[in-house]
Amino acid sequence: MKLAALLSLSMLILGLAAASAAEKSPLDFKVKSIDGQDVDLSKYKGEVLLIVNVASKCGLTPQYEQLEAVYTKYKGKGFEVLGFPANEFLAQEPGTDAEIKQFCSSKYNVDFPMFSKIVVKGDGIHPLYAYLTSVATEPEDAGAISWNFEKFLINRDGKVVKRFSPRTKPDAPEIVEAIEAELAKKS
Repeated sequence: MKLAALLSLSMLILGLAAASAAEKSPLDFKVKSIDGQDVDLSKYKGEVLLIVNVASKCGLTPQYEQLEAVYTKYKGKGFEVLGFPANEFLAQEPGTDAEIKQFCSSKYNVDFPMFSKIVVKGDGIHPLYAYLTSVATEPEDAGAISWNFEKFLINRDGKVVKRFSPRTKPDAPEIVEAIEAELAKKS
């Protein structure tokens, strides 16, 4: 009888842990801005977000231009792009936060929020990216980041609704249509 009770309790605990992970959101995390300020991502509740791991010395770096264009087009409608520099792929983001900020503003006129460089894959992965790539977000698209400029679309309620490959440009029809569909929904 004790074994059955213990097994039942274990199943209850595992079920609660799974439910808790499923209820988590990217908006539950705290990060540092590229200027070193603490940012609680809950401040973006009610906004549609495109979270992107970025790099300055990558063949995909010109996507900054399209990210900025999409941001400019939709920012007044409740949309934000959040850029997270990362150096996991062939050391293509070697600079300091100050150097990254200077590069993004001078080369691509980036005006969307940029954050401090973080780890998006492997040892030391930031909790935000551990969550974004977990099965708790979207099981069919779960898994490690494959390269720089992987994109996650987050709805107004803070749920991951779509993941786009690094090679899918930010202004590609499938991304624009997904952004517009989320913006059309009310939270």
